[in-house]
Amino acid sequence: MEKKSGFVALIGRPNVGKSTLMNTLIGQKIAITSDKPQTTRNKIQTVYTDERGQIVFEDTPGIHKAKTKLGEYMVGVVRHTLKDVDIILWIVEASTFIGQSDMQIAENLRSLEKPVVLAINKTDKLKSKEAVLEIIEKYSMLLEFTEIIPLSALKANNTDRLLDILYKYLPEGPLYYDEDTLTDQPLRQLAAELIREKALRYLSDEIPHGIAVEIVKMKNRTKTLVDVEADIICERESHKAIIIGKAGSMLKKIATMARKDIENLMDISVNLKVWVKVRKDWRDSDIQMRNFGYNIKDL
Repeated sequence: MEKKSGFVALIGRPNVGKSTLMNTLIGQKIAITSDKPQTTRNKIQTVYTDERGQIVFEDTPGIHKAKTKLGEYMVGVVRHTLKDVDIILWIVEASTFIGQSDMQIAENLRSLEKPVVLAINKTDKLKSKEAVLEIIEKYSMLLEFTEIIPLSALKANNTDRLLDILYKYLPEGPLYYDEDTLTDQPLRQLAAELIREKALRYLSDEIPHGIAVEIVKMKNRTKTLVDVEADIICERESHKAIIIGKAGSMLKKIATMARKDIENLMDISVNLKVWVKVRKDWRDSDIQMRNFGYNIKDL
């Protein structure tokens, strides 16, 4: 039997569970998650392979109104991704409320001649089956979807059915990656993102949007130990003090928790050292953004 393969873009508003769903589908944590919007900044590719073929998932930043050059970059990533994929997987929360951004997403999708699958996430929070049917009815008025599937990314409910649907609409073709490949992201980028995730998790709301993480050094000391040095970049001296915390307590907490995830990812012991540096208004600086891997001109 000819195998199927292709690219699937995960899109949606911030905080609907795109990264959680992608991690669940491939069975390993690659994309960072948090309860704060705009967690994902770059397109992140992960690879799911089984006997039917291969699905390359492209997790994109949450669609939002851009207020900085970084925001413009994130919205541009989504537009650029949609041009090149085979299927669009639009993820929404299990709610009958449809906001302005959802209507804008639907408007943008109408002009694309590609299969659009709607995944209604977080259905584990609903109290009845009737509530799911009401949500399906609401969204069906926005767009003519190829398929609609209720699921829970966190509980892995109905995710196998989602894979069946995606394979149904993918074209026949070759495997784009080796069968054991899970992501095309370099280890440095994955390590930087895991550190940023912990900062997102433990810091107050106003700070995370203004931070970036740069891996300064990643070098094997022995076969079982790697040294990693990283800078957390923030925009204000006052933010730097909060990130470091009293007697370094917050920075130590971020580094300790990040180290555990990096060790799980790399399957090796990690000696992680983290510093905090200030780069004023880096999110509106083309040069600074390029330094941290965000380049609008590439889109």
